[in-house]
Amino acid sequence: MSAIPFVFSVLILQLLFASQQCHRFLAAAADGRWQLLQKSIGVSAMHMQLLRNDRVVVFDRTDFGPSKLPLPNGKCRNDPSDTALKVDCTAHSVEYDVLTNTFRPLMVQTDVWCSSGAIMPNGNLVQTGGFNDGERRVRTFSPCSTCDWQETPNGLAAKRWYASNHILPDGRQIVVGGRRQFNYEFVPKTITANTFSLPFLSQTSERGVENNLYPFVFLNVDGNLFIFANNRAILLDYMKNKVVKTYPTIPGGDPRSYPSSGSAILLPLKNLKAAAIQAEVLVCGGAPKGSYVQAVRGKFIGALNTCARIKITDPNPQWVMETMPLARVMGDMILLPNGNVLVINGAGSGTAGWELGRNPVLNPVLYKPDNKIGTRFETQNPTTVPRLYHSTAALLRDGRVLVGGSNPHAFYNLTGVLFPTELSLEAFSPAYLDTKFNNIRPTITAPKSMSGIKYGTKLTVRVVITGKVAKNQVSVTMVAPAFNTHSFSMNQRLLVLGNDKVVALGKATYDIDVTTPRSGNLAPSGFYLLFVVHQGIPSKGIWVKLQ
Repeated sequence: MSAIPFVFSVLILQLLFASQQCHRFLAAAADGRWQLLQKSIGVSAMHMQLLRNDRVVVFDRTDFGPSKLPLPNGKCRNDPSDTALKVDCTAHSVEYDVLTNTFRPLMVQTDVWCSSGAIMPNGNLVQTGGFNDGERRVRTFSPCSTCDWQETPNGLAAKRWYASNHILPDGRQIVVGGRRQFNYEFVPKTITANTFSLPFLSQTSERGVENNLYPFVFLNVDGNLFIFANNRAILLDYMKNKVVKTYPTIPGGDPRSYPSSGSAILLPLKNLKAAAIQAEVLVCGGAPKGSYVQAVRGKFIGALNTCARIKITDPNPQWVMETMPLARVMGDMILLPNGNVLVINGAGSGTAGWELGRNPVLNPVLYKPDNKIGTRFETQNPTTVPRLYHSTAALLRDGRVLVGGSNPHAFYNLTGVLFPTELSLEAFSPAYLDTKFNNIRPTITAPKSMSGIKYGTKLTVRVVITGKVAKNQVSVTMVAPAFNTHSFSMNQRLLVLGNDKVVALGKATYDIDVTTPRSGNLAPSGFYLLFVVHQGIPSKGIWVKLQ
């Protein structure tokens, strides 16, 4: 998106430098493999969501003209409000089938540009907002082989463009912010006030640049919401509409939110049976203050090479700074089944916005949060495909990471430009998928996929491991499938269930006893990918429904 207005006469161009020494990295030998899955799916993947049937819903926007994928059976979208085509017979959304490596066109009725969403407890994708005639729409996609988008007009109380969503313990979604929306609301709408004021969003908005769109939103273990925008964060009791904690500004003061787009994750939640569970947030990359205005003028400032990590549950939380091997803006951060973090996609200079990024960062970086500081980063093998503005990534059930998108242009420009519109899909396979680990890789045989599990109860997971088993290095993890767009994976969450007991049954078969999360504050109800990890090597996941 390049429609960000800016007023030069009121901008104070300045760079704030970190007052705190950063911890340096030790880079290891490159790992990981890349695979081209589809040269073109006809649509650039601006938004991406994995569903419980191992299909991924991808969508772009409608207001740039035709895509490269026709709608089936002569279908056309008739939209008199569309700014590009009133009658459009091409698709702007795709369902990609992971298991068969095939795809089919889907039809959105209104503009989904720069929108948000999450998977509801019943497994449906509920997506909110967009641009123009789509800005107050709520759309639903159900996981089935013939399903298509269903839309609800005026499903939102306010116009939502560049907002962030999160699933709540009661099963609703909260929708936070968006352009010129300094408030939040719930989906489905409640009978109480439709929107709730959030002054923090106006306080973090820089005039003419914003730098606080797509705020990073995470459900804390106490049920409150951690909300990060620009360079700082609050803890919000959304039920009482009350800020219960204000976090310090990240050292250096540089913006990390759109368009100075860094990325952020809630690190894996552990020790889930403890009375007090610790939660940490990691924010990586972004662009120095003033970068957007400079990029508009044709000067592309180097991206930030720092990460900031904070224990959000501490009574006196402080940011701890670390240095990445590669500076990165517009990157994505993906939680892997073994608890490591993959930092992928993005640029080495510039910002988000049309034509405003340069120097593609082709190498992903692995971050190991449990390593000692200074030894956490490992540079991975590079792709050959630049993934800049409007690129996406999502964890798949087999442990690969699906990567798509990149369109830094107002239209589909496939030739004659510095970074063409990218219609391909790739998969990145972390080193844990190497065949040399097959003898220690678990295979889950029970429970069956789609099994229901209850809160705070014993769960037995049966696996086969053909090699020697280190019982103290066996762990069960649960991962919530995330909605990814604009360098943020909404609702991304990993819970480490560990193991209460590992019992050898003979013939390379083992039962692993674990205790499920005790409440919806730790893990909102819904579908999760469940993995068994042995010596850092994960099994293929199975789908379970926590209820």
